[in-house]
Amino acid sequence: MPTILPGRRTAQTTTPLVVFLIGMRINRFRAVREWLPVSRAMGPMLAELSAAPDSGFLGYEPMLRGLRTIMLVQYWRDFDSLEAYARSRDRTHWPAWVAFNKAARQQRGGVGIFHETYAVPAGGSETIYVDMPAFGLGKAMGLVPATEGREAARERMKASGQQA
Repeated sequence: MPTILPGRRTAQTTTPLVVFLIGMRINRFRAVREWLPVSRAMGPMLAELSAAPDSGFLGYEPMLRGLRTIMLVQYWRDFDSLEAYARSRDRTHWPAWVAFNKAARQQRGGVGIFHETYAVPAGGSETIYVDMPAFGLGKAMGLVPATEGREAARERMKASGQQA
């Protein structure tokens, strides 16, 4: 079980970043041959990225929305790093993406996929974590106490735009 960090904390952010939401939706549970390869593809990508600190990948959080939708919230240093990984022919993503596209032409919609990308400028985010384990952006960027000018959301937003 993760360690609960007592008190109020906030993510230590002072630079721009990219938030990338990626996921899949099981449209038909019986179409296992369509959705199982999609769900199995993400683990090796996350392991590859987590082992490569120079990739620009900062971290992720898995999310569930009911029984059908699995999503990851990923944090990246910048869009160029995200795109470089996605398009790299010698990394895990590219062959998985090619295989999905090939299979999708033959399938009947048993699985859906999605992604959304958000470029967040410095000063464009704020976080609060109260009596939580390290989570989300705070886990990816590091946590600091939400004190001394970081008590309120507006203060944290301003603090996230300051250069260290």
